[in-house]
Amino acid sequence: MKSILLIGLGRFGRHIAMKLDERHHQVMAVDKEERRVEAVLPFVTNAQIGDATNEDFLSSLGVRNFDVCIVAIGDNFQNSLETTSLLKELGAKMVVSRAARDVHAKFLLRNGADEVVYPERQLADWTAIRYSADHILDYIELDEEHAIFEMSVPIGWTGKTIGQLDIRKKYNINIMALKHNGVMNLRISPETPLPKDDTMLVLGDIKSIQKCFHI
Repeated sequence: MKSILLIGLGRFGRHIAMKLDERHHQVMAVDKEERRVEAVLPFVTNAQIGDATNEDFLSSLGVRNFDVCIVAIGDNFQNSLETTSLLKELGAKMVVSRAARDVHAKFLLRNGADEVVYPERQLADWTAIRYSADHILDYIELDEEHAIFEMSVPIGWTGKTIGQLDIRKKYNINIMALKHNGVMNLRISPETPLPKDDTMLVLGDIKSIQKCFHI
């Protein structure tokens, strides 16, 4: 369980609060709009109404005591940048800030952010990949070159074992797990056959996966 300071409670921030609550983390939520703060009260440990660009207010939160500080402000980049910078100046251990564009990310990283996230871009990438191929059910990008795809077992692969297909050697990708009716099976081996109705989680270089599955 981690202690997390979450600043900015728009739609993105609210969803973060809900997911952190599901994982039983301690969350202090902050926004300058009362209605936004009230909306997340069921999902957070504490909440305060205040302007995170105000150094005195931010200092009063004890930012050094949080494992992670998340700046989820999306409607005002200047406020996001100032908050990010103040958090680092006040001794925050880890600052993760929201960025909409590459230029925003550069400024955030130069001014205190340890990492940046691109919610709109990441959703756009996921949507484009998920709905551009009929056999892809989910997609998680790990970095610019690697990803995990959940996909249907190709017709030509059904009934064959992972060892018979030898895709690790042929394509430099790995079948991590199989899923049947929503139940994940991680106990797979070269002798594991690929059933027709299962889906599989495939990890590897994105270009290699695209080549293998004609994505």
